[in-house]
Amino acid sequence: MQIYRGMDQETLEREYNARATVDDFDAEMKRYRDLSTQSYVNCAVIRDLAYGDHPDERFDLFPAESGAPVLVFIHGGYWRFLGRQDSAFMAQTMVENGIAVAVVEYTLAPAATLDQIVDQIRRAIAGIYRQAGAHGVDPDRLWVCGSSAGAQLGAMALLTDWPGQFTLPANLIKGAVLVSGLFDLEPVRLCLPNTWLNLDSDAAKRNSPLGKMLHEGVQIIVSWGEYETNEFKRQSITFARSLEAQGVTVSATETAGRNHFDVVVDLADQDRSLCRETIAQMTASRRIA
Repeated sequence: MQIYRGMDQETLEREYNARATVDDFDAEMKRYRDLSTQSYVNCAVIRDLAYGDHPDERFDLFPAESGAPVLVFIHGGYWRFLGRQDSAFMAQTMVENGIAVAVVEYTLAPAATLDQIVDQIRRAIAGIYRQAGAHGVDPDRLWVCGSSAGAQLGAMALLTDWPGQFTLPANLIKGAVLVSGLFDLEPVRLCLPNTWLNLDSDAAKRNSPLGKMLHEGVQIIVSWGEYETNEFKRQSITFARSLEAQGVTVSATETAGRNHFDVVVDLADQDRSLCRETIAQMTASRRIA
Protein backbone atom coordinates (compact mmCIF):
# COMPACT_ATOMS: atom_id res chain seq x y z
CA MET A 1 0.00 0.00 0.00
CA GLN A 2 1.27 3.44 -0.92
CA ILE A 3 1.90 5.65 2.14
CA TYR A 4 3.63 8.77 0.80
CA ARG A 5 4.74 9.90 -2.68
CA GLY A 6 4.18 6.43 -4.13
CA MET A 7 6.24 4.71 -1.41
CA ASP A 8 5.02 1.79 0.66
CA GLN A 9 5.80 1.62 4.37
CA GLU A 10 9.00 -0.38 3.92
CA THR A 11 10.39 2.06 1.36
CA LEU A 12 9.42 5.08 3.44
CA GLU A 13 11.15 3.64 6.50
CA ARG A 14 14.29 2.98 4.48
CA GLU A 15 14.35 6.48 3.01
CA TYR A 16 14.18 8.09 6.47
CA ASN A 17 16.63 5.71 8.17
CA ALA A 18 19.79 7.80 8.03
CA ARG A 19 21.77 5.40 10.22
CA ALA A 20 21.42 2.65 7.65
CA THR A 21 23.25 4.72 5.03
CA VAL A 22 26.62 4.39 6.82
CA ASP A 23 28.67 1.33 7.69
CA ASP A 24 29.60 2.42 11.22
CA PHE A 25 27.22 4.87 12.90
CA ASP A 26 29.19 4.79 16.16
CA ALA A 27 32.34 5.87 14.33
CA GLU A 28 30.48 8.84 12.85
CA MET A 29 29.36 9.91 16.33
CA LYS A 30 32.86 9.39 17.72
CA ARG A 31 34.18 11.83 15.12
CA TYR A 32 31.70 14.44 16.38
CA ARG A 33 32.75 13.87 19.97
CA ASP A 34 36.51 13.78 19.31
CA LEU A 35 36.54 16.99 17.28
CA SER A 36 34.26 18.67 19.82
CA THR A 37 36.62 17.66 22.63
CA GLN A 38 39.48 19.30 20.73
CA SER A 39 37.49 22.54 20.57
CA TYR A 40 36.75 22.42 24.30
CA VAL A 41 40.41 21.76 25.08
CA ASN A 42 42.00 24.19 22.63
CA CYS A 43 39.60 27.16 22.74
CA ALA A 44 38.37 29.56 25.38
CA VAL A 45 34.80 28.62 26.24
CA ILE A 46 32.12 30.03 28.51
CA ARG A 47 30.00 27.09 29.61
CA ASP A 48 26.43 26.71 30.80
CA LEU A 49 25.05 30.12 29.85
CA ALA A 50 21.32 30.01 30.51
CA TYR A 51 18.52 30.94 28.15
CA GLY A 52 15.76 29.59 30.40
CA ASP A 53 15.01 27.95 33.72
CA HIS A 54 15.10 24.29 32.69
CA PRO A 55 18.47 22.52 33.22
CA ASP A 56 18.58 21.69 29.49
CA GLU A 57 18.18 25.34 28.50
CA ARG A 58 21.88 26.15 28.26
CA PHE A 59 24.48 27.00 25.64
CA ASP A 60 28.27 27.04 25.51
CA LEU A 61 29.92 30.06 23.89
CA PHE A 62 33.30 29.95 22.18
CA PRO A 63 34.23 33.64 21.83
CA ALA A 64 36.50 34.91 19.09
CA GLU A 65 38.02 38.32 18.38
CA SER A 66 36.23 41.42 19.67
CA GLY A 67 33.12 42.16 17.62
CA ALA A 68 33.09 38.72 16.03
CA PRO A 69 30.00 37.35 14.31
CA VAL A 70 28.44 34.32 15.98
CA LEU A 71 27.43 30.98 14.51
CA VAL A 72 24.67 29.36 16.57
CA PHE A 73 24.87 25.59 16.11
CA ILE A 74 21.82 23.39 16.65
CA HIS A 75 22.58 19.69 16.74
CA GLY A 76 20.63 16.94 15.02
CA GLY A 77 19.98 13.40 16.21
CA TYR A 78 16.35 13.08 15.05
CA TRP A 79 15.32 15.34 17.96
CA ARG A 80 16.10 12.57 20.49
CA PHE A 81 19.91 12.16 20.53
CA LEU A 82 23.19 14.11 20.92
CA GLY A 83 24.00 17.24 22.94
CA ARG A 84 26.43 20.12 23.36
CA GLN A 85 29.40 17.85 24.06
CA ASP A 86 29.01 16.29 20.59
CA SER A 87 28.34 19.49 18.72
CA ALA A 88 31.31 21.85 18.95
CA PHE A 89 33.35 20.10 16.28
CA MET A 90 33.58 23.25 14.13
CA ALA A 91 34.32 25.68 16.98
CA GLN A 92 38.12 25.68 16.81
CA THR A 93 38.17 26.28 13.06
CA MET A 94 35.57 29.03 13.26
CA VAL A 95 37.26 30.79 16.16
CA GLU A 96 40.59 30.69 14.32
CA ASN A 97 38.81 32.51 11.49
CA GLY A 98 37.29 35.20 13.70
CA ILE A 99 33.85 33.64 14.19
CA ALA A 100 32.40 32.91 17.63
CA VAL A 101 30.33 29.75 18.09
CA ALA A 102 27.39 29.13 20.42
CA VAL A 103 26.40 25.47 20.83
CA VAL A 104 22.82 25.02 22.00
CA GLU A 105 21.37 22.37 24.31
CA TYR A 106 17.67 21.52 24.17
CA THR A 107 15.38 18.94 25.74
CA LEU A 108 15.17 15.79 23.66
CA ALA A 109 12.04 13.99 22.51
CA PRO A 110 9.97 12.34 23.82
CA ALA A 111 10.54 14.28 27.06
CA ALA A 112 9.69 17.42 25.05
CA THR A 113 7.29 17.83 22.15
CA LEU A 114 8.57 19.30 18.90
CA ASP A 115 6.58 22.48 19.59
CA GLN A 116 8.44 22.79 22.90
CA ILE A 117 11.82 22.15 21.27
CA VAL A 118 11.16 24.80 18.61
CA ASP A 119 10.24 27.23 21.38
CA GLN A 120 13.48 26.40 23.21
CA ILE A 121 15.56 27.08 20.10
CA ARG A 122 13.87 30.44 19.59
CA ARG A 123 14.46 31.39 23.21
CA ALA A 124 18.06 30.18 22.94
CA ILE A 125 18.72 32.44 19.96
CA ALA A 126 17.07 35.36 21.74
CA GLY A 127 19.24 34.65 24.79
CA ILE A 128 22.40 34.47 22.70
CA TYR A 129 21.51 37.75 21.01
CA ARG A 130 20.94 39.48 24.35
CA GLN A 131 24.08 38.08 26.00
CA ALA A 132 26.46 38.34 23.05
CA GLY A 133 27.65 41.88 23.70
CA ALA A 134 28.72 41.08 27.25
CA HIS A 135 31.13 38.50 25.84
CA GLY A 136 32.56 40.62 23.04
CA VAL A 137 30.42 39.07 20.28
CA ASP A 138 28.46 41.15 17.76
CA PRO A 139 24.75 40.27 18.14
CA ASP A 140 23.96 42.00 14.85
CA ARG A 141 25.98 39.41 12.91
CA LEU A 142 24.25 36.23 14.01
CA TRP A 143 23.87 33.11 11.85
CA VAL A 144 22.19 29.82 12.66
CA CYS A 145 23.48 26.42 11.60
CA GLY A 146 21.99 22.98 11.99
CA SER A 147 22.26 19.45 10.66
CA SER A 148 19.36 17.07 10.01
CA ALA A 149 16.80 17.73 12.78
CA GLY A 150 18.95 20.73 13.71
CA ALA A 151 18.43 22.14 10.21
CA GLN A 152 14.65 21.90 10.70
CA LEU A 153 15.03 23.75 14.00
CA GLY A 154 17.28 26.36 12.41
CA ALA A 155 14.78 26.90 9.60
CA MET A 156 11.96 27.28 12.12
CA ALA A 157 14.05 29.95 13.89
CA LEU A 158 14.12 31.88 10.61
CA LEU A 159 10.30 32.00 10.74
CA THR A 160 10.17 33.57 14.20
CA ASP A 161 8.27 36.78 14.86
CA TRP A 162 11.18 38.32 16.75
CA PRO A 163 9.57 41.74 17.35
CA GLY A 164 6.24 40.32 18.45
CA GLN A 165 7.49 37.43 20.54
CA PHE A 166 10.76 38.79 21.93
CA THR A 167 10.82 42.55 21.20
CA LEU A 168 13.93 42.00 19.09
CA PRO A 169 14.80 43.06 15.51
CA ALA A 170 12.91 41.26 12.74
CA ASN A 171 16.19 40.61 10.92
CA LEU A 172 17.95 39.23 14.00
CA ILE A 173 19.24 36.24 12.01
CA LYS A 174 21.38 37.31 9.07
CA GLY A 175 21.90 33.90 7.53
CA ALA A 176 21.74 30.15 7.96
CA VAL A 177 23.66 27.00 7.10
CA LEU A 178 21.15 24.16 6.83
CA VAL A 179 22.67 20.73 6.26
CA SER A 180 20.78 17.53 5.37
CA GLY A 181 17.59 18.98 6.77
CA LEU A 182 14.03 17.78 7.27
CA PHE A 183 11.82 20.60 6.05
CA ASP A 184 8.56 18.73 5.39
CA LEU A 185 7.56 16.62 8.38
CA GLU A 186 4.58 14.83 6.87
CA PRO A 187 6.67 11.79 5.82
CA VAL A 188 8.41 11.85 9.21
CA ARG A 189 4.97 11.65 10.84
CA LEU A 190 4.28 8.50 8.86
CA CYS A 191 7.33 6.47 9.86
CA LEU A 192 9.48 5.39 12.82
CA PRO A 193 10.59 8.82 14.17
CA ASN A 194 6.99 9.59 15.06
CA THR A 195 7.16 6.94 17.81
CA TRP A 196 9.09 9.56 19.81
CA LEU A 197 7.78 12.75 18.18
CA ASN A 198 4.06 11.91 18.44
CA LEU A 199 3.14 14.40 15.72
CA ASP A 200 -0.39 14.69 14.43
CA SER A 201 -0.99 16.21 11.00
CA ASP A 202 -1.43 19.74 12.40
CA ALA A 203 1.81 19.57 14.40
CA ALA A 204 3.66 18.26 11.36
CA LYS A 205 2.41 21.16 9.23
CA ARG A 206 3.07 23.70 11.98
CA ASN A 207 6.67 22.59 12.35
CA SER A 208 7.46 22.16 8.64
CA PRO A 209 9.49 25.11 7.30
CA LEU A 210 8.80 24.18 3.67
CA GLY A 211 6.58 26.71 1.93
CA LYS A 212 6.59 29.27 4.73
CA MET A 213 7.78 32.84 4.08
CA LEU A 214 11.15 33.90 5.46
CA HIS A 215 12.23 37.41 6.40
CA GLU A 216 13.78 39.42 3.60
CA GLY A 217 17.54 39.79 3.34
CA VAL A 218 18.59 36.51 4.94
CA GLN A 219 21.29 34.43 3.20
CA ILE A 220 20.89 30.65 3.19
CA ILE A 221 23.36 27.85 2.51
CA VAL A 222 21.64 24.49 1.93
CA SER A 223 23.90 21.46 1.74
CA TRP A 224 23.60 17.67 1.66
CA GLY A 225 25.81 14.67 1.01
CA GLU A 226 26.15 12.51 -2.07
CA TYR A 227 25.38 9.35 -0.09
CA GLU A 228 22.09 10.52 1.44
CA THR A 229 18.85 8.73 0.62
CA ASN A 230 16.73 10.10 -2.21
CA GLU A 231 14.20 11.51 0.27
CA PHE A 232 16.79 13.37 2.32
CA LYS A 233 18.16 14.84 -0.91
CA ARG A 234 14.66 15.76 -2.07
CA GLN A 235 13.93 17.54 1.20
CA SER A 236 16.93 19.86 0.76
CA ILE A 237 16.44 20.42 -2.97
CA THR A 238 12.73 21.18 -2.61
CA PHE A 239 13.38 23.55 0.28
CA ALA A 240 16.10 25.40 -1.63
CA ARG A 241 13.83 25.80 -4.65
CA SER A 242 11.04 27.09 -2.43
CA LEU A 243 13.38 29.71 -0.99
CA GLU A 244 14.56 30.75 -4.45
CA ALA A 245 10.94 31.20 -5.50
CA GLN A 246 10.54 33.63 -2.59
CA GLY A 247 13.55 35.62 -3.79
CA VAL A 248 15.78 34.44 -0.93
CA THR A 249 19.53 34.31 -1.64
CA VAL A 250 20.32 30.58 -1.59
CA SER A 251 23.41 28.49 -2.24
CA ALA A 252 22.41 24.82 -2.64
CA THR A 253 25.07 22.15 -3.03
CA GLU A 254 25.42 18.39 -2.96
CA THR A 255 28.83 17.48 -1.51
CA ALA A 256 30.56 14.61 -3.26
CA GLY A 257 31.84 11.75 -1.14
CA ARG A 258 29.89 12.76 1.96
CA ASN A 259 27.08 11.01 3.85
CA HIS A 260 24.29 12.26 6.09
CA PHE A 261 26.59 12.47 9.11
CA ASP A 262 29.99 13.59 7.88
CA VAL A 263 28.87 16.34 5.49
CA VAL A 264 28.39 18.78 8.39
CA VAL A 265 31.85 17.93 9.75
CA ASP A 266 33.20 19.77 6.71
CA LEU A 267 32.59 22.92 8.78
CA ALA A 268 35.68 21.95 10.78
CA ASP A 269 37.95 21.74 7.73
CA GLN A 270 39.08 24.90 5.95
CA ASP A 271 39.97 22.83 2.89
CA ARG A 272 36.29 21.93 2.39
CA SER A 273 33.91 24.14 0.42
CA LEU A 274 31.15 24.23 3.06
CA CYS A 275 33.59 25.61 5.63
CA ARG A 276 35.06 28.15 3.22
CA GLU A 277 31.65 29.35 2.03
CA THR A 278 30.35 29.73 5.59
CA ILE A 279 33.38 31.71 6.71
CA ALA A 280 33.31 33.88 3.58
CA GLN A 281 29.65 34.80 3.98
CA MET A 282 29.83 35.40 7.72
CA THR A 283 32.91 37.61 7.53
CA ALA A 284 32.04 39.45 4.32
CA SER A 285 30.32 42.34 6.09
CA ARG A 286 32.36 43.75 8.93
CA ARG A 287 30.68 46.20 11.26
CA ILE A 288 32.04 49.73 10.75
CA ALA A 289 32.81 51.44 14.08
